[in-house]
Amino acid sequence: MFIGHFAVAFAAKKAAPRVSLGTLVLAAAFLDIVWPVLVLLGIERFRIVPGFTAINPFDFTYYPWSHSLLMTLAWSLAFALVYLAASRDRAGAAWLGLVVASHWLLDFVSHRADMPLAPGIGAKFGLDLWNHVAATAAVEVAMLAAGVALYVSVTKPATRAGSWGFWSFLALLAFLYAGAVRGTPPPNITMLALTALSGWLAVWWAAWFDRNRVAR
Repeated sequence: MFIGHFAVAFAAKKAAPRVSLGTLVLAAAFLDIVWPVLVLLGIERFRIVPGFTAINPFDFTYYPWSHSLLMTLAWSLAFALVYLAASRDRAGAAWLGLVVASHWLLDFVSHRADMPLAPGIGAKFGLDLWNHVAATAAVEVAMLAAGVALYVSVTKPATRAGSWGFWSFLALLAFLYAGAVRGTPPPNITMLALTALSGWLAVWWAAWFDRNRVAR
């Protein structure tokens, strides 16, 4: 999934109001931020195969360290512990761990059977939603709408930046999602991995406009 992960971050703000939306976005996208680093280091691999699924051309051939179920749980625990050590916010840390863990579940729904259980275990799983364009779009858009509605129900703009920063962020997500679904494949693996690292921009942007909003 793509915007489905952001939907989880928005929704989690209602349960964890003390946590910055930027931190929630980082948690939701964390596996996809770890993954390109491991690809660039040669630890994980994927192929660009046009037409591989109806949504995107990526064949994730080997990524157990970033996307296996076992490592997802390990990343979730590590993320929660680091946040807890920095903030002493137990509830926020628990919710962040759950947000990180949600990534595997959403990818399990959307990916082909390429989601591993653990490094060294060959069995892989996936429900293949990505081979159904209309269904994928309907699920992700509905998730984002619900997540944004929950976010708006607990926050309101304190400054103009809190309003237009929020709406421009949603516009960016829509633009990127349209490009991901209907765009041309990237020219090579390195370019895609480097582009994926731009997820840090979304983290910063979400943190910025969230600081300019207050609780309702």
